[in-house]
Amino acid sequence: MEGQRLLRLVSLLCFVPAAEACLQCDHKIRILLEDFVLSAPTVDDQIEMTKIRDHAYVTYRETSQKRKGVIDPTTLYRARTEYQSELDRFLKTEYTGSVTFKAIQILEKGRKILEKHLDTFIRDGLCPNKCGLLKRRVMDCFSCHYKIYICPSPSGQQDCGELQVQAEEGGQAVLNCFLPWHHLLLGAPEYHYSLARGVPGTEQLKESDFEALVVTAESSVVLNQLHADEQGTYRCSLQSQDGTVFYRVIFPLAVALSPDQTRRPVIDLPSLPSGDNYSPSQPTAGLLVPVVAMVTALSLVASVGLTVVLGMMMSQRRAEEKEDGGKKQTKHCVM
Repeated sequence: MEGQRLLRLVSLLCFVPAAEACLQCDHKIRILLEDFVLSAPTVDDQIEMTKIRDHAYVTYRETSQKRKGVIDPTTLYRARTEYQSELDRFLKTEYTGSVTFKAIQILEKGRKILEKHLDTFIRDGLCPNKCGLLKRRVMDCFSCHYKIYICPSPSGQQDCGELQVQAEEGGQAVLNCFLPWHHLLLGAPEYHYSLARGVPGTEQLKESDFEALVVTAESSVVLNQLHADEQGTYRCSLQSQDGTVFYRVIFPLAVALSPDQTRRPVIDLPSLPSGDNYSPSQPTAGLLVPVVAMVTALSLVASVGLTVVLGMMMSQRRAEEKEDGGKKQTKHCVM
């Protein structure tokens, strides 16, 4: 009875729709189906179940063409884990009703699970590059081996536009070239940064206008202590070791003066009228003569006044001394 139940279950696998393509490439699923075959009560049943299982694998490979025929390891793992969990739970449950009906139910549920994961992968995960060229590693559902899958740029070119950057002199600017799909690229691509100096957008740039700055595995670079002469058109290019360009973006960088570094404009003094021989910044001998004469006269007046004042003070002091001496003599005679 148990062998017939398993036989019907495996037979139904032959009619599972295309959503389950590539499941035959999963090692755990193959072991699970192998256990189904070996659990048959007789040798004849095992032979028949083996034929059914092999036919199911062929069906998977044929129907996978409708869904690109490829899958990535992450999607296969998610689909297999959810499918295996539901199938194990079903096999461990004792049913009193029709085994065939219950098997159809679990397989239909598994179909929906797998269809959900594969539809999401084909729509969003297979070629996530909205621009640029993607070469990635996927599993071929026909051979069950990994291969290179190429996702061309939807725009037909690797240039992915411009990202405006503004900074102040003495400040900092961060140029970030990373997009999430870059980690899917095969090999070890590197980010090549270059610069065309000058005010961005003022002229048409040529390849020879760009000077190489740095080649790095890091997707972003930081420009510190910016100067005005460092503004220009920065370019980031993601390239393979053989020079294949996968992605390219432009960073027009404008460097403005900071508020505390704003330079005051130089004011030009107007020229003197024609025929005017005098300059306020360069005095002539004619202007110096009366000034010197005035200073000399004031000095003489001050000296004479000081002499008179000192003489009067000395005369007054002598008179006081004589008066004091007369008083002392009078006092001595009286005594």
